[in-house]
Amino acid sequence: MTTLAFLNNQYLPLSEAKISPMDRGFLFGDGIYEVIPSFDGRIVGFSAHMQRMENGLRALEIDNPYDRDGWKSIMQALLERNNQELGDSVGVYLHISRGMQLTRSHGYSEDLTPTVFAFAFKIPPSHSSQPEKVQGLSVSLAKDLRWQRCHIKSTSLLGNVLHFQEAKRGGKHESILFNSQKEITEATTSNVFIVEQGIVRTPPLDNQLLPGITRKLVIESLINENIQVEEVVITAERLLNADEVWLTSSSKEIAPVISVDGNQVGNGEPGPVWRKALLAYDLYKFS
Repeated sequence: MTTLAFLNNQYLPLSEAKISPMDRGFLFGDGIYEVIPSFDGRIVGFSAHMQRMENGLRALEIDNPYDRDGWKSIMQALLERNNQELGDSVGVYLHISRGMQLTRSHGYSEDLTPTVFAFAFKIPPSHSSQPEKVQGLSVSLAKDLRWQRCHIKSTSLLGNVLHFQEAKRGGKHESILFNSQKEITEATTSNVFIVEQGIVRTPPLDNQLLPGITRKLVIESLINENIQVEEVVITAERLLNADEVWLTSSSKEIAPVISVDGNQVGNGEPGPVWRKALLAYDLYKFS
């Protein structure tokens, strides 16, 4: 049995989905994507994901092929059609490229039809179901060598791929990145949080990091539960001395980090503020 995907208004087996090699998404990484989690058929952060996708499409000057109801319909169809294969913890990947252009040119035609691709895939169950079984992550620390428009969720992810592969080759789960001022930006697939004396802190949004939807929901859920959270510059040294370090993403939710470049974080186990944050997020994520 194979999962069903969506490609340009057609549902078909994922193994049969094909695009032209002249698609600008294939040739240039010229597109936008989103990864949206769902649990028991309930979508997390749909409106926020749509807003970020709309912002990205505008920044790249790509026409949005569907309104929000159209996108939700595609997502729900993929969840329903793949439920037996994938179960109840499912991510949906949405991908819009500028489309196919027969001449390979950095400049693009203004009248291209966007290519729309989506598929569903299994993700881990929510951490909140069994927090005592969550394993902490070991990560590396590296200078951020990516481009300067990381706030756009572009499909051009080679910089992230190279950083992630370097960490993987070193036996780590992820790599946390810092800029030329030794200030933390983000991880290759995640946003970064630290805890200092009970206060939760995360780098402020700018062009160096993605405005993560899970990041947004975590901040809102912490505020909702009267847990102090601040958006401030975090240096690499400050991160190494933090009481707790977390990574957030749609598939990870809130993942505790227990080691950074071989340096133990806290007591080497998921911390008490992480547990409070996980509960707060779980109560808030479907609101």
